[in-house]
Amino acid sequence: MNETGQNFLEEIVEADLNSGKYRSIITRFPPEPNGYLHIGHAKSICLNFGLAKKFGGTTNLRFDDTNPVKEDVEYVDSIQEDVRWLGFDWAAVYYASDYFEQLYDWAHKLIDKGLAYVDDQTQEEIRLGRGTVTLPGMESPFRNRSIEENRKLFTRMREGVFKDGEKVLRAKIDMTHPNMLMRDPILYRIIHTSHHRTGDRWCIYPMYDWAHGQSDSIEQITHSICTLEFDVHRPLYDWFIEQLEIFPSHQYEFARLNLTYTVMSKRKLHELVKSGFVSGWDDPRMPTICGLRRRGYTPESIRLFAERVGVAKRDNVIDLGLLEWCVREELNKRALRFMAVLNPVKVTITNYPKGKEESFEAPVNPEDPSLGSRKIAFSRELYIEKDDFMEDPPKKYFRLSLGTEVRLKYGYIIKCNDVIKNDLGEIVELLCTYDPTSRGADGVWRSVKGTIHWVSATGAQKATVRLFDRLFTEPNMDDLPQESEYTDFINPHSLQTVTAFIEPALADCPATLPVQFERLGYFVADLQDMPNHRLFNRTVTLKDSWIKNQSNT
Repeated sequence: MNETGQNFLEEIVEADLNSGKYRSIITRFPPEPNGYLHIGHAKSICLNFGLAKKFGGTTNLRFDDTNPVKEDVEYVDSIQEDVRWLGFDWAAVYYASDYFEQLYDWAHKLIDKGLAYVDDQTQEEIRLGRGTVTLPGMESPFRNRSIEENRKLFTRMREGVFKDGEKVLRAKIDMTHPNMLMRDPILYRIIHTSHHRTGDRWCIYPMYDWAHGQSDSIEQITHSICTLEFDVHRPLYDWFIEQLEIFPSHQYEFARLNLTYTVMSKRKLHELVKSGFVSGWDDPRMPTICGLRRRGYTPESIRLFAERVGVAKRDNVIDLGLLEWCVREELNKRALRFMAVLNPVKVTITNYPKGKEESFEAPVNPEDPSLGSRKIAFSRELYIEKDDFMEDPPKKYFRLSLGTEVRLKYGYIIKCNDVIKNDLGEIVELLCTYDPTSRGADGVWRSVKGTIHWVSATGAQKATVRLFDRLFTEPNMDDLPQESEYTDFINPHSLQTVTAFIEPALADCPATLPVQFERLGYFVADLQDMPNHRLFNRTVTLKDSWIKNQSNT
C-alpha cells in the first residue's frame, strides 16, 4: 500500500487514466472450465471486478476453453454461479472458442511472416530440444520449412488429416533465448475430441499462451491481471501482440493466494474428489467456493478476506485463521443465536415441580437489538454438554461438578448433588437442584463463576451436526518433502458427526441462514438437509486463534 492506501495495481490504473492512456479500463476474469473455483480464484475475482468498479470500468468473464479433454459445461455453470454469489456481475460473457477462427487466421499471418512452422517431432523430442536453463535449445529439423509448405500442413492439420500428436504448430522465435518459454513455443496441437461448445468443428486447439493475450486484445482489455507465476509468460504475451500488430493489452502480475492447511492445485482437488477423500467438489472441507458456501461462509466474509490479504508482489502464505476471523466478524453481526447441545448428558432438577414449564426471554442477536428476543422453554429435565460436568474437577474449573453451582444461561442457578451411572461406569444423568430466587423480577441476583448452555428436554429436537476441521494436518502443503504424498497429511479428524439436541425454533431454520450455537460456534443448515431431520454444518468455532497469534507477534 502507498501513502494513500492504494495497492500497486490501483496506482497503475490511476496513472493510466490520469495520463489519458485509457478513457476507461476493462479487466477480465478468465478461468478454464475444468473444475470448480476455489478461494484463490475468489481473490482474483474480487481484484479484477473490484478494480473495474473502483475506477468506473467493466469486467468481462471469459472462459479459457482451449482444452476439450478436461472441460465441461458443468464447470461453466458453476463458475457463473460462484461469481454471482460473490456479489459480482460481468459486462459480457466470452469464450476463447469464440475466437478460434480469428486465432487460426492470425496463426497463418505468423506463418506468412516466417514466424511459425509445423513441427513433426514428438512431444518428448520437442521437450529435449528446448534445452535447460543453462544449456541453449536445439533447432527442430523442420524449423526451416517453406512458408508455402507450412501453410499447407497447417491447413491439413485443421482438416483432420493427421492423428493426435503427429504434428504441432510452433512459433519461430529464438532457441537460445534465456527465457525458455521463448524457445519456439507450441501454438497449436491436434486433439480429436468433441468440444463442449464447438462440437467436432475443430481438431486443432490453441495453447494457453497463444489464446490468452490475443483474446485480451480482441476484447481490448486494458489491464490483464495474472498471478505471479505468469510473469515469465509476459515477454511471449507481448511478442505475439507486437508481431500481429493488434490492440496492445498489457499483463500485470500479483502474488497468488497460498493458504495454510490447504491445497489449491486443481489436479489435487480433482484427485481428492475422484479418490473419495471428500464427498464432492462442494464438500464443506474443500477450499472451493461452493464448499465454503455450503459450510456457511458468506460472500461478505470472503470479500473481507480478499481485502485483508491485500495485493502483493511477492508470494507468501496466509494463515487460514485470517479467513476464519473474517467469517466470525461477519457472522457475529448477523447470525441468530440459539442453544444446542452436541454431546448431551441428562439433567434432572429434582426440586422443580413435575409437569411445570416456563420460558425465558433471550436476545435473538445481542449485536443487533432491533431483532428482538426469543422465548426459551425451561422444564424439570434438561440436556447439558458432557464437557460442562466433571466428577473430580481440577482447580479453577468453573463449570458444574458435585456440590458446586453454575448458572444456566438466561436461567436459574443449579447445583449438582448426585450422579447416575450405567453398568460401564459412565455418567448418564445428573441430579441437581435449582435456586428459584436466582432469576426473574422477584429474584435476588447473585453471581457464580460458571455459566453453561442447555436445552430443555421438553420440545427439544434431534439434529445431525457435522463438525469440520482442517482437511490437512500440515500447515505448508506446498513445502512437503519431495518423497511425501500430499494425501499422507489428510486429517483423519477433519469430519465428526454427532447427534445433538437443539432448540425447537431451529427446526424451522431455513438452509443457508447462519446461526450461532451459543458457546459452540457458527453453524448453517445444510443445503441437503430434510425438514424431518435437520443437518447442520459447523462453519467455524467461536475461538479465534488468529487474533491471539497476531497479538503474540
